Amino acid sequence: MHNDLQKQKTKKTIQSIVGAASGNLVEWFDFYIYAVFVDYFKDALIPGDIDEGTKSIYAWGVFAASFFMRPIGSWLFGYIGDKYGRKISMIISIVLMSCSSFLFALLPTYEAVGIMAPILLLVVRLLQGLSVGGEYGTVATYMSEVALKGRKGFFSSFQYVTLSGGQLLASLLGVIMIHFMSHDQLYDGGWRIPFVIGGVVALFSLFLRSHLHETSSTASRDNKDSGNIIALIRKHGRAFATVIGFTSAGSLAFYTITVYSRTYISEGMDSETVGLVMTACLFVFMLVQPLFGALGDRWGNRKSMIYFSAITAITIYPVMAIGMKAYADNPYIIFMLLSFMMIVLSFYTSIGGLIKAEMFPQEVRALGVGVSYAIGNAIFGGSAPAVALKFKSVNQENVFFIYVIVMLIICFFISLSLPKEPKHLHNEDHH
Repeated sequence: MHNDLQKQKTKKTIQSIVGAASGNLVEWFDFYIYAVFVDYFKDALIPGDIDEGTKSIYAWGVFAASFFMRPIGSWLFGYIGDKYGRKISMIISIVLMSCSSFLFALLPTYEAVGIMAPILLLVVRLLQGLSVGGEYGTVATYMSEVALKGRKGFFSSFQYVTLSGGQLLASLLGVIMIHFMSHDQLYDGGWRIPFVIGGVVALFSLFLRSHLHETSSTASRDNKDSGNIIALIRKHGRAFATVIGFTSAGSLAFYTITVYSRTYISEGMDSETVGLVMTACLFVFMLVQPLFGALGDRWGNRKSMIYFSAITAITIYPVMAIGMKAYADNPYIIFMLLSFMMIVLSFYTSIGGLIKAEMFPQEVRALGVGVSYAIGNAIFGGSAPAVALKFKSVNQENVFFIYVIVMLIICFFISLSLPKEPKHLHNEDHH
């Protein structure tokens, strides 16, 4: 009887994780298509009389600007998630992403509408940022609440399985399209196809999310502090600041390793090879998330955070600034070096959402996780490619990696200040 009950609970948990995670995959697929196809649509949407470097800085500046919509999205969807339920918040965010993807596919060119083209690019990208801003906090909260005790790290890691899966599918689609379409076809409008695909797939995810069960209680939704940002900061200010600290370093490392590296390695290899290398690395990254989530269950999330910040701080400069430059034309060595960095990053990504969710009570959890994550992510994560390119434009690219290391050292000391978790919390079975 007990075993049957346990099996039913596990099955229900898996269904809930799949439902929440499917939307997460689509959201991040739609979001990362931008990074994969930026070289093709920037010429169509940005004035042709400016140099390539300035075009790139504007295009990545728009990428960074979308991150500044995330705190607003996190506040809005966190409020909805805490006040009206996690399910309705996740449904609205996936509808918004679907609409903004279709709008991106319909963007008019600079040739057709002049200066309105880059402005509309920014507007649609800000809508995507609003949607993704709402996604992280609510999904992290939902997964932490639905996961079985003693296996929370393992189940919560699927947030980054699908997040990296979204990146992986975007990268894979790039490889396929670059292989089957000519450069002229991609420049002349082929770049619109992935955004149409993203919009359509989001509608399938909407169907899955509409069948999720709610995890927040009526009592937490009716609590006077529910969804209240003032109460969150007043009563849980330390937790809020801690999550911003984690996220600042974690997101900066994440976007440096998984997004900027695409631009960074493209000098020594053609675009198809870059796509293949990135796709293979992201596949490795996706596969190891549950393993690192389970390790977090075994030894505690504090230890995972200490390992992440220490090892990444020690290795990122020799691996990326020296190793990748020395072997810039060797895709196999680049694959091994980049995979190594993504594996180390997994100490953080696999348990990141869970460790943040566990810092807040249920009535402000979606808001607390989402807004603090979005602030750190907006300032340090989304800006990573643009900041790196700015350093590069003044021939100081390696200084960028020193900046990343400084943030990781700060993260290391924040991790040390976390309370040690009792061992029984990670080894207990769910009764």
